[in-house]
Amino acid sequence: MRLVIARCQVDYAGRLTAHLPMATRLLLVKADGSVSIHSDDRAYKPLNWMSPPCWLTENGDTWTVANKSGEQLIIEIAEILHDTTHDLGPEPGLVKDGVEAHLQQLLAEHIATLGEGFTLIRREYPTPIGPVDILCRDHSGTTVAVEIKRRGELDGVEQLTRYLDLLNRDPLLAPVHGVFAAQQIKPQARTLAEDRGIRCVTLDYDALRGMDSDEFRLF
Repeated sequence: MRLVIARCQVDYAGRLTAHLPMATRLLLVKADGSVSIHSDDRAYKPLNWMSPPCWLTENGDTWTVANKSGEQLIIEIAEILHDTTHDLGPEPGLVKDGVEAHLQQLLAEHIATLGEGFTLIRREYPTPIGPVDILCRDHSGTTVAVEIKRRGELDGVEQLTRYLDLLNRDPLLAPVHGVFAAQQIKPQARTLAEDRGIRCVTLDYDALRGMDSDEFRLF
């Protein structure tokens, strides 16, 4: 991972345009090729970013990050204050909490929750960037990758997008569609998912466990 703190301005050109005026920011270049621009607020969320597969070209004080869709991040650097590279080693992966892991198990056992005719390929389908929660097929035989969260937020959509980019390069699986499944899905995450052609599914944990509703019970 490369960490660069620099005074810079950033322009994005793609489906829309965006401009970040000159300021001091953190530029994060990861081994997977992704590049993100961070300020000293907004918690973990970048001001702008480019997800892999993409490539970085440095030409003097100008960095250009491009992807196969023709989108570009153009970073004009006025001054570099810090520039270091660190090898973080292999990533063991996220250990899901009990509820999230149980949701995955239950959905795999009741895969028809996603739609009539769905069949399971396998849970924890391995990829070079981590396992896909569930890989399955819909009624037409199309491959579907499912990312499961307790709370569906933007980072979950980004995670599924990376999996889809990778899986769709495999001619034995492509085309691969995406399903973002969670107990709660934030409006921003739903909007981003739908914009990327990813279907959102709200999961009822109790229903998956086979519990009867107590709505009409006296006791």
